[in-house]
Amino acid sequence: MPFASEIEPISPGIFIWRFYDPSVKADLFSTALETAAGTYLVDPIPLAPEAIGSLAALAPVGGIVVTNENHERAAGLFSERFRVPIHLNAALIDTMQFPKVAVLNDRCALSPELTAVEVEGGPAGEIALHWDANGGTLVVGDALINFDPYGFALLPAKYCSNFKEMRKSLSKLLDYSFNRIFFAHGMPILSRADQRLEELLRKRH
Repeated sequence: MPFASEIEPISPGIFIWRFYDPSVKADLFSTALETAAGTYLVDPIPLAPEAIGSLAALAPVGGIVVTNENHERAAGLFSERFRVPIHLNAALIDTMQFPKVAVLNDRCALSPELTAVEVEGGPAGEIALHWDANGGTLVVGDALINFDPYGFALLPAKYCSNFKEMRKSLSKLLDYSFNRIFFAHGMPILSRADQRLEELLRKRH
């Protein structure tokens, strides 16, 4: 797998790194959230050694989050390097062999300001994260995407276990306040993200 050469600061306490992976013909994105309880790395893809070193300038890494069955990526390497657990949905426990695992259930808190929300009907083990700071941020796995030719869209039905169930489950995210959405595939939305999601879920698909 290729590796990203740098970490990009996006908003206060939020960083991304990314690269194009020809094996899946898609851009892969990872997100770091610098919370009061530590920095959480979401769906981390490989980083150049000097870029990994730049993580030292952030709050100590508190954990790794894998958002679904497709996003094992470099989670094990980051977990070993920083000696922190990998947080994932209970549905993935028997499919991913990590030495240090913390199980996430629906609306489970990783820290007082960081909550995991299950998104049923997408890929197995799909979760989103809500971070309460600075107007609110969502980090999603595959259930929402934001890249051409789809734009901001629901994951196409052919990649879902149950598209209608996933669409209904995504409405739970509107229970939270958020201004931004970060994706595993696609550039982040940095304003009015809650309104954008509400509009998307109202559309007929």
